[in-house]
Amino acid sequence: MDWNAFLEFTRGPLFYVSLLIFIAGMLYRLVRVVLLGWEKDYSKPRGSKAVGVVKTWLKSLLILPFIPWVKGTFKRNPTMYLAGGLFHLGLFVVILLGTPHMLVWKSLLGFGWATLPLPIVDWLAVGAIIAMLVLITLRFTHPVMKMLSGWPEWLNWLFVFLPMISGYIMTHHLFFRYEVAYSLHMLTVDWMLIWIPMSRISHFIFYPFSRTTHGTEWGKYGVNP
Repeated sequence: MDWNAFLEFTRGPLFYVSLLIFIAGMLYRLVRVVLLGWEKDYSKPRGSKAVGVVKTWLKSLLILPFIPWVKGTFKRNPTMYLAGGLFHLGLFVVILLGTPHMLVWKSLLGFGWATLPLPIVDWLAVGAIIAMLVLITLRFTHPVMKMLSGWPEWLNWLFVFLPMISGYIMTHHLFFRYEVAYSLHMLTVDWMLIWIPMSRISHFIFYPFSRTTHGTEWGKYGVNP
């Protein structure tokens, strides 16, 4: 097999087709949510909507970044809480603050930004991979998680894990020739881009809207977000 030709295909035509499917799918989901509208609330406000929005964003960005806060979560299941936080942090850093991925963003957007040193990105990538293994183990063993898990959840995990582990293998020249590892990494990335709009992984695009909506509601009723 000509792996160089396959690499050109996975990082060229297949990547751009996958990217177009990803963008179109995410826009479709976003438009559908926006078209649902927002029911008018006739109750008398007891606080400021704007203050509520500011508070919830400050809390999410400054106090507990990357770790979704649910009251009592750490006390009930600290392993899941920490593994989930480490996974989101590592994924964020690898995708946005790793130099190779930043250069991909730069080629698409026309501008770049400062990145973190490779050892930091590397360790966070390892942390994210380990966290994913912990999370999938919990899905098999934790009574509640086991009950809530089905094929969509297993596939979501798989289609995120494969790009992470193949990217690490490629970066460190493990097991395969570089062009083989690079091809496999790009293939898993391409499939993940196609899969995301069809899955619950797409929740990340709704995060800014959900934070703003919750902040507005909490602020109006004078609740501390």
